[in-house]
Amino acid sequence: MAASTPTPGPKRREAVPAPDYRLEHELAGGGARTVAGVDEVGRGAWAGPVVVCAAVADGSAPPEGLTDSKKLTPKRRTAMAEALEPWVADHAVGRAEAEEIDELGMTAALRLAALRALEGLRERPDAVILDGRHDYLGPPWPVRTQVGADLACVSVAAASVLAKVHRDAWMARLEEECPGYGFATAAGYPSPVHRAALSRQGPTPYHRVSWSFMDDLPDWSHLRKPKPGPAGQTALL
Repeated sequence: MAASTPTPGPKRREAVPAPDYRLEHELAGGGARTVAGVDEVGRGAWAGPVVVCAAVADGSAPPEGLTDSKKLTPKRRTAMAEALEPWVADHAVGRAEAEEIDELGMTAALRLAALRALEGLRERPDAVILDGRHDYLGPPWPVRTQVGADLACVSVAAASVLAKVHRDAWMARLEEECPGYGFATAAGYPSPVHRAALSRQGPTPYHRVSWSFMDDLPDWSHLRKPKPGPAGQTALL
């Protein structure tokens, strides 16, 4: 009799390593006394601000379970943000509004929001860690870019959670002013509810009306603003 083939068990989900201080320590070894991790949320949304948080870790072990905000459920993100606020040595949030994104383009709007966050810190950081490859801050800020920093670096992971929870809460409050767009659930990102409301009701004052989704709204084309140029949103979408 032929041997039966064992039934494969469920695949194990690989554990994501917890963020640590390696990058902060590397920058401290180069003379940086204060290091701020910076992360953004809302870049791809159709409505609402782009939000940037700058966070300075306090050097101790972070709250258990800290990771990139996208890896956490909404409930867990909120709880993590509540644990982070008393843990971080300092943090501040900056925003660029929809009309600023329309006027400046996304790259410049990101820089504006990041500057507002960094200027909100009690002490100017000696080094800034940005998640990703692109330095949207530029001189005179001493920037270190790092792909996956929101997963690997404690200060950037903290910034990602604090930025996301701040923006989601703001968009949820906006639902009362602009009902029907699903802002409380989709936070201004495209969703079936959001698309249907745009077709039916048109854009709100919080929509980025220079963006290409306006091409699909012929009844509201008179509200479309010109694109801000090659450094704007078309290069980042």
